[in-house]
Amino acid sequence: MCATCGCGPNSHHHDHSHDHTHESSPGKKVVDVEQDILQENNLLAQRNRGFFEGRNILAINLVSSPGSGKTSLLERTLTDLKGELSFAVIEGDQQTANDADRIHATGTKVTQINTGKGCHLDAHMVLHAVQGMKLQADSVLFIENVGNLVCPAMFDLGEQERVVVISVTEGEDKPIKYPDMFHSSTLCVINKTDLLPYVKFNVEKAKEYARKVNPQLEIIELSCTSGEGMNLWYEWLKSKVLQPV
Repeated sequence: MCATCGCGPNSHHHDHSHDHTHESSPGKKVVDVEQDILQENNLLAQRNRGFFEGRNILAINLVSSPGSGKTSLLERTLTDLKGELSFAVIEGDQQTANDADRIHATGTKVTQINTGKGCHLDAHMVLHAVQGMKLQADSVLFIENVGNLVCPAMFDLGEQERVVVISVTEGEDKPIKYPDMFHSSTLCVINKTDLLPYVKFNVEKAKEYARKVNPQLEIIELSCTSGEGMNLWYEWLKSKVLQPV
């Protein structure tokens, strides 16, 4: 069970608030009230968003299942665009600082959040991390979420963009298996395209499924290893960065 949101094998969506009424005995009624656990998170997310907007910080929430290549995408991006854009990174994992160490090696400011039994980041964790980072105005903040295509979809962190990363080593039906994540994202990155000759992954089918869930979803195909398609990712990123007034 997730220590943050309480989700587990038998749980359902978090974004709910309704009453359960049970007849326990004649003349006696028992009412269980479930409160929306997202209410406080959403208030803090708005606070985060206001801070980011006030300092012209582009906050990007990177989400995916484990092993899709989020950290590799960040490493190459931070290295290739060093000197062009100012970056900072918040790394989310249940345990270890392995990914944060990889980001630190690029010379980028990074803060690690270990969620323990938690299966996602939330707005309060991001707020706490940001308070200690002294983020530079007119910069880009990448928030690499815990590898999970379910719970992170429900939690607004205050980001301006949500980027879902899938790899060709996964099934092309991920978008229809986990529709909430793809519906709430603005960009889908299909990663590890250099492996296409060796795996059974139908790129066009994956794109069809993704656009069935979210017709407005932008899609970029790339490989962090070969560099193919990285220019499209960089162009998208730069297009979202607001120039300081």
